[in-house]
Amino acid sequence: MNKDDVIVGLDIGSNKVRVLVAKINNETEDVQIVGMGESQSLGMRRGTIIDVEETTTSISNALEKAERTSGIPIEHAFVSFSGSNVIAQPSEGVIAVGRADNEISEEDVSRVIEAASAISLPANYEILHVIPKSFTVDNQEGVKDPVGMNGIRLKVETLIIEGSTTNIKNLSKCISRSGLEIDDLVTSPLAISYSLLNKKQKDLGIASVDIGSGTTGLIVFEEGDIIHTSILPIGSEHITNDLAIGLRTSIETAEKVKLEYGYARASDVNKKDKIDLSKIDSKENQIVTKKHISEIIEARLSEIFSMVNRELKKIGKVGKLPAGIILSGGGVKLPGIVDLAKQDLKLPAQIGFPENIKGVIERLDDPTYATVVGLIFWGKSHTDKQKTGMRMQISSVSDTVGKIRGWFKNFLP
Repeated sequence: MNKDDVIVGLDIGSNKVRVLVAKINNETEDVQIVGMGESQSLGMRRGTIIDVEETTTSISNALEKAERTSGIPIEHAFVSFSGSNVIAQPSEGVIAVGRADNEISEEDVSRVIEAASAISLPANYEILHVIPKSFTVDNQEGVKDPVGMNGIRLKVETLIIEGSTTNIKNLSKCISRSGLEIDDLVTSPLAISYSLLNKKQKDLGIASVDIGSGTTGLIVFEEGDIIHTSILPIGSEHITNDLAIGLRTSIETAEKVKLEYGYARASDVNKKDKIDLSKIDSKENQIVTKKHISEIIEARLSEIFSMVNRELKKIGKVGKLPAGIILSGGGVKLPGIVDLAKQDLKLPAQIGFPENIKGVIERLDDPTYATVVGLIFWGKSHTDKQKTGMRMQISSVSDTVGKIRGWFKNFLP
C-alpha cells in the first residue's frame, strides 16, 4: 500500500478525540474508512487546551485504537482546530502581471495571494487559511481562475482565517508528543463544509452550524464562496451545566437527564409528564417535570441560535440563505432541535450526516463525526491537487507547527 493511498483525520474536540484512517482507491476515487479510534477528551475546554499532558494522553489513546483497528501505523494526520478565538477578515491583493506578453501565470496568482496575506494581524494571532474568493483581471471582475488570461493588473479578494498563536503552539506540542506530524491544520467549520455541504447548496447560500461540547462552529457560503466563519464560545456542555444548576443535581445526573429526557422545545412537551430522578441517581429524591427540563434546554439553545443570528447579521444574511442551515455536532441530537432552529433562525434547517464514504458506515452515520470525516475529504482534495500538479503554496502557521500546507488552488472551482 502506498502512503499516498492513506489519509488520517484527527479531530480534537472538547468532549471526544476522534481519529479516522481512510484508504483512497486510486481508480474509483472511493473513500473507504479502514480504521477508527475514539477517546474521552481530557485537558480541553471550549476548544482550548488547558492541560498539555492530559490532551496528549487523550490523543495517544485514540491513535492507538485507530492503529489497532486499521493495522496501519499512523505517522501524520490532518488535524482540526476549534478554538473559540478563530476570526476571519476580508483582504485584497493587487500586483502587476509579470510576463512580457501579459499572460497571467500560476506564479502571478501565487504572488497576488501572497500580497493579500500581508495584513496587520491582531496581537498573538497567526494566519491559518487564505481563501481566494474571486479575481479581477484589469476591469473584468468575478474571475474564478485567471491563469492563461491576458491582463496588466491582477487583483484578488480573499477571506483570511486567523487563530491564536498560543492555541496553535499548544495543540502542536500535544500532537508532536503523540508522535504525529501535522499534514494540515484545518478549522473545524471549514472541515465540516467538506463532509456535509454540496456545490448546489454553496451556490444557493447555506450555513453550517456545528454545536459541539464546548464551542459552536459556523461557516457561511454564497455563490460558491465562503463569506463568513466563526467559532462561538458556547456549546452543549453549557446545557448540561444549566440543568445541573436548575435541577440542583450533579453534572453526571444532568447529562443523563439531557440525553434521556431532553427536548429542544418546551411547547412540544406535556407539562404533566414527570421524571423521578432517583431512578437515574439513587442519591436523588426529587421529581421534576419534563417541561421544566425542556425550558432550561430551550433557553440555552435559543441563546446559541441568537449568537448565530448575530454573526449572520454582520454579513446581512439573517433569514436570507435559500439552502438554509445544516446542523451537526453532538448538541443537535436533542429531539425537536430542527424545529427550534427553523423557529429561531427563520430559515430551512436539517441535521447533516456525512456521506460518500464506505466502511464502518453504521458508526459514522452520526452528526458528531462531521468534522473528522471532513478532514478526510479535505486531505483527499489536497492530495488530488498534489497528484495532478496543481498550484500549491506553503505557508508557515507557527514555528512549532513548521510548514503546513495551504492549497489555495483548492478553493477555486
